[in-house]
Amino acid sequence: MPELPEVEVSRRGLLPHLPGQHITRVVVRTPKLRHEIPPDLAERLSGARLSAIERRGKYLLFACESRQGDGYLILHLGMSGSLRLVPNDAPPKKHDHVDLVFPHTTLRLHDPRRFGAVLWHPGPPEEHPLIAVLGIEPLSPAFDGDWLYAATRKRTTPIKPLLMDSHLIVGIGNIYAAESLFRAGIAPTRPAGSLGRQRCRRLAAAIRATLEESIVAGGSSVRDYVHSDGGAGSFQVTCAVYGRKDLPCLVCGTPVRVLRQGGRATFHCPRCQR
Repeated sequence: MPELPEVEVSRRGLLPHLPGQHITRVVVRTPKLRHEIPPDLAERLSGARLSAIERRGKYLLFACESRQGDGYLILHLGMSGSLRLVPNDAPPKKHDHVDLVFPHTTLRLHDPRRFGAVLWHPGPPEEHPLIAVLGIEPLSPAFDGDWLYAATRKRTTPIKPLLMDSHLIVGIGNIYAAESLFRAGIAPTRPAGSLGRQRCRRLAAAIRATLEESIVAGGSSVRDYVHSDGGAGSFQVTCAVYGRKDLPCLVCGTPVRVLRQGGRATFHCPRCQR
């Protein structure tokens, strides 16, 4: 599933090409993904000016200015979605569901499993029900060890699934939670409320560093995720524990172990992480 780094990489890849351009037409090939696509989307967006591309968690927010009223196109890539810039005359392939056509290029949403979302919101995006419930941005100035310490008090949930709770912190998927905990030397099973202030500061710094390094590497290309230009990310190649079951820990040599938490595989070093 595309997580925060992959979505941010997609956003940055589109910035040199789309903001300031007008949408000449919209092509919708399926009425519904995870949610119904607004039936008047093509009519509403045709001729609109795309003024900015923002991100909130794993949602991309396309700010549109139109005579019919300003608003935001809210897009989620779901489990297997990707956005690609293609020539205007490029024929659609299977699972190409929505096109935003600009004068010199087309932004195409490809989503084999149809778990993505294409929505319209006429007001500020933070007022949309799907956005309003999201937690703190882990790359924002407000996220630090002191915030994490306060947020985890009296929490008995193991720290790894708590990091993946989008109502608390957005965008930390399975790979990034595992890698951040390894960097911080914290066992994924440790109750969140048992972490002291110093450990929370170490973990917050590890989360930020892990996400920022992944963005620089182009994200993690797992399953169907690719960049807007069709390229692939490489962060997963450098993972210290994720996907390395039974291989020696890069620090101490102890075999990496895997356990199940909330139905997800958790990779960790039993010696380095306490």
